[in-house]
Amino acid sequence: MEPIIIVLIILVVLVFIALMKTVQVIPQASAAIVERFGRYTRTLNAGLNIVVPFIDSIRNRIDLREQVVPFPPQPVITQDNLVVNIDTVIYYQVTDARAATYEVSSFIQAIEQLTVTTLRNIIGGMDLERTLTSREEINAALRGVLDEATGKWGIRVNRVELKAIEPPTSIQDSMEKQMRADRDKRAAILTAEGIRQSQILTAEGEKQSAILRAEGEARAAALRAEGEAQAIRTVFESIHAGDADEKLLAYQYLQMLPKIAEGDANKLWIVPSEIGDALKGLSGAVGSLNPTGGAPKMRKDSPRREQPGID
Repeated sequence: MEPIIIVLIILVVLVFIALMKTVQVIPQASAAIVERFGRYTRTLNAGLNIVVPFIDSIRNRIDLREQVVPFPPQPVITQDNLVVNIDTVIYYQVTDARAATYEVSSFIQAIEQLTVTTLRNIIGGMDLERTLTSREEINAALRGVLDEATGKWGIRVNRVELKAIEPPTSIQDSMEKQMRADRDKRAAILTAEGIRQSQILTAEGEKQSAILRAEGEARAAALRAEGEAQAIRTVFESIHAGDADEKLLAYQYLQMLPKIAEGDANKLWIVPSEIGDALKGLSGAVGSLNPTGGAPKMRKDSPRREQPGID
């Protein structure tokens, strides 16, 4: 009985191993290369797959997702004979698992070496300044060469990025000094422009202020003169409305003359035409005074009239 049990156990183990080799589960976004007696048979896609045990074998499992591979810094000589270290990052994706397995032995190593040689060819035709300012141009040229070369390997290069471009230390110090000098120059120019603009605005403000001040003073003088003229006209009309005699008119005119002459803005005097007659009457009244300065003699036959406005 014991040999039979041993044989049964061996058969069960063999069946289990055969089932494991028969059923192949491929994860999503992956592919497997199947060979039969060392020759390519088919590519297994994601899901449950059945193969012939002990006859079919899995050669390679390939991830079909986009991969990111950073490459170490590579020394590259520019057109002006300066050595710069360039770090690159490649984004690629396997589109054909069979070509990636059989067309190249190690596509990662092949991509790295192709990147280095292509980068040296591109940078060798540029000087340092153009190299530092033309990353997009370098990326586009590098991606075009890699995509064309890796197409037959079943690989698509999606992006190529330059992580860093490091010139020699002495060149970095010189560039830093130059940049500092340029920044100081721009700061001085901006400061001078600001001072100039401020002075222009200040002068414009003072000019506008002086113009407005002069206009205000002229307007005020005109209004003041107009008001004084109106006041003189009002007084004149009031005196004539009160039917004053010549002496009272002369007295009022003499009182108003100093007020008319006040102020520098009074260039025009309004003198009524009746002032001549009034002054004649006033001179006659003054001539009738006594030589000793006494009061004028009153005519006996002329009654004394009341003069309005005189107490």
